[in-house]
Parts: sequence; C-alpha cells; structure tokens
Amino acid sequence: MGAYLARRLMTNVLVFFLITIAIFWLVHKTPGDPIAMRIPPDQLNSGTAEYIAQRRHELGLDRPIVVQYWFWLVNAVQGDLGYSLLNGRPVTELLAERIGPTVELMLVGLLISLLIAFPLGILAARRRNSAWDYGTAVVSLGSVSIPVFFVALIGIYLFSLKLQLLPASGISDPTNPGLLDTLSHLVLPAVILGFANSGTYLRYVRSSMITELNADYVRTAEAKGASPRRVVVRHALRNSLIPVLTVIATNMGQLLGGAVVIEQVFAWPGMGQLAVSSVFQQDYSVIVGFALLVAILVLLSNLLADVLYTLVDPRVRLR
Repeated sequence: MGAYLARRLMTNVLVFFLITIAIFWLVHKTPGDPIAMRIPPDQLNSGTAEYIAQRRHELGLDRPIVVQYWFWLVNAVQGDLGYSLLNGRPVTELLAERIGPTVELMLVGLLISLLIAFPLGILAARRRNSAWDYGTAVVSLGSVSIPVFFVALIGIYLFSLKLQLLPASGISDPTNPGLLDTLSHLVLPAVILGFANSGTYLRYVRSSMITELNADYVRTAEAKGASPRRVVVRHALRNSLIPVLTVIATNMGQLLGGAVVIEQVFAWPGMGQLAVSSVFQQDYSVIVGFALLVAILVLLSNLLADVLYTLVDPRVRLR
C-alpha cells in the first residue's frame, strides 16, 4: 500500500499543479477591474485613470499573467496565498477563520445524509416494488430535484417564522452562548444540507444492496438459517459499501457547493459566504485560495476512499 499511496500522492501533486494553472487563469480573465470597481461613482474624476494604473502596478496586476502566476506559485508553496484586495488581510488568515464553521456544517450534513440514505436504501432493497420502495424513490427524487435554497427558505418559514422553534440565521446568539444555542443554530442548515445530498446516496445504497442480496453467498447464508438482520448487516451491507464510498468521495465538491448556498441563506460565517462575497468584489486572491481548498478536499477524499476500500473489503489490494 505504501508504494500505491506514494504514486497517488505524486499524481495528485501533478493534478493539483494543473488545477492551480486553470484556476489562476480563469479568475484573472474574468471581466471587470477589481481596482476600478472600488471607486465610488461620485468620486470619479480626471485623475481616476492614473490612480487605477498606479494601484494595478503596486499590486502587480499589470504584469503578464504568466509572471503573476509564477510569483503567486512561489509564495503559495511557502503557505502565502497573498492578501485580500478588499481589506488587505492575508488570505490564509481569512480562510482559517472560516474553515471551521464550513467543516462543521459539511460533516454534520454528510452524517445526516448517510442516516437518511442507508436505512431507506436498505429498506427499499429489501422490499422492492412495494409502497416503501416507491416512497423512498419519491424522497430521492425530491432531494435531487428541489433546489437547496428553496428547501432552505421553506425550512426558515416553517421552523423559524411560523413555529419559532429554530433560529433563522447565524452560528450562535451572542446574548445566550452555549452548546444548546450552537446546536439550535446548526440543526436547520445541517438537516437541509443533509437532505439535499441524501438522494444520490440513497439510490446507490438501494442498487448495491439489491445486487448483493441476489448473490449466491446471501442465499447460502439464508439456507443455513441466518436471520434477515444478520444477512443484511454482516454480509450484504459491507459488500455493498464500495460503490457508495466512491459516490461519497466524488460528491464532496457537490456537498461543499450545497454548503455555499446554505451559508448564504442562513448567514453562516463559513468559507462559502466568504467566497461568494469575494466573487462579487472580484477579490482575486481569496477566490483562488478558496478554489484551491476545494481542489485539495476533492483530491484527498478520493484518496481516502481508495484506502477505505481495503478496510471494507479485504479482497481489494492497492497496487
């Protein structure tokens, strides 16, 4: 496994290098000027063009994009992602402040997705073509089809405005801090994010379980008198996990994308909210830093999935 991991890490480094080129080029080729848009219209005068040119020179934005990328890459490998054009703070500092709430929201959302997908997927596989199966299909299609922001707005209307059970925004109440307050703010956005991503997992769990339940070893276990619960949990479920792990790993980017939307709707102070505001402000350094974190998350999640294959199924060998 050591040799395999070394090769995968080298491949990931190459892929990451190519991703940095694509991200840097696309961000810096977007229309507009981040310096000009920061000048209020009522302050435009004859000296504005000279000021914009001077600021672009100071920030190095007038250099060829290849030169800009090289200087950025040299600093990035040393952990310096530059400074925000909006407030002058280091990008690493801004992202470090926001990564905690985003990771918290994503992990709880992923856990809720799996708590929805596995019981319903197993139930649908055990009772194919029944009312339970059709019901889980409705849940799955609803999860995939309904936009997450629409579900979030419905959740706020029902649970915050009408029933007044849960807060509608923020990560905590400064006037009433504590664990219960933090959990109450987390419940609604995490449940909605979990529901939005559960549909895909549910269908894969159902499909994988149906394949395994029809296998010869399951029929052998049933013929030996194994209980239905033992057949499902000890035999079929474990062997059905590999395709599900693959989907979970490849959907990490989608999970983060859903978290970005949820953070905007619920004013959750995470990286997604920072990224959206940076896009509107054309804050190049922050946008690139956020995109790189997403790339790292996807690459590491795929590598982790490969390692988990060997733990789930001893027959799998990484070579």
